[in-house]
Amino acid sequence: MNRPIVLTSEQSRTVDRIAIERYGVPGLVLMENAGRGSTELLLQEQPNKVVVVCGKGNNAGDGFVIARHLDNAGVSVEILMLVPPEELSGDARTNCDIVHKFGLSTRVVDPMKDSATIQQSLSEADWIVDALLGTGIRGEVREPFATMIELVNQSGRPIFAVDIPSGLDADTGDVLGHAIQATRTVTFVSLKTGLTRNKGPQQAGSIEIVSIGVPHRIVNDVLSETT
Repeated sequence: MNRPIVLTSEQSRTVDRIAIERYGVPGLVLMENAGRGSTELLLQEQPNKVVVVCGKGNNAGDGFVIARHLDNAGVSVEILMLVPPEELSGDARTNCDIVHKFGLSTRVVDPMKDSATIQQSLSEADWIVDALLGTGIRGEVREPFATMIELVNQSGRPIFAVDIPSGLDADTGDVLGHAIQATRTVTFVSLKTGLTRNKGPQQAGSIEIVSIGVPHRIVNDVLSETT
């Protein structure tokens, strides 16, 4: 049995960049594949209601795609956003616009002011999707993400982390002050080194890898060039 491939965060970004720039696979396609593959795994849990917590960047974009596919599958979905849509850009903004056109329940929240209503929403969920912070975070988790992570962890609900638990260093596996304690983590293309080291396995729970349509030769080329 082949051992799973493990990439650093920089190697992962390089793989995505080559897929987009050299092979012409649009970033929107990669994000769509990531969100759809994640949804297929989450639907195994047969949830009736899911709350998706979204930050800023491609991790949030994945969350919007997941929310849309859950809605299409008949699951009740609520999206809690830590930044307003106008602060999003690129593929994440595109997918945010799509979920608004779909009419999904979307609310911009401030965890330090709206903790009571956030706790109420989280308590009603069968699963919470963590799409707050991705693999690019550096340094300690800052507000409002720190408080939101704690509210999610304290909810007592199972947590489905997208790519990596928010607040976990994707390379070292260190907790950057605050990190999601996931029940399940879905990661894309390959394992990230941080999921295999230090606190990584503990924070991630069960880990599954989803293909997002990146040609395998890219991963092999990146590994050969950087190791």
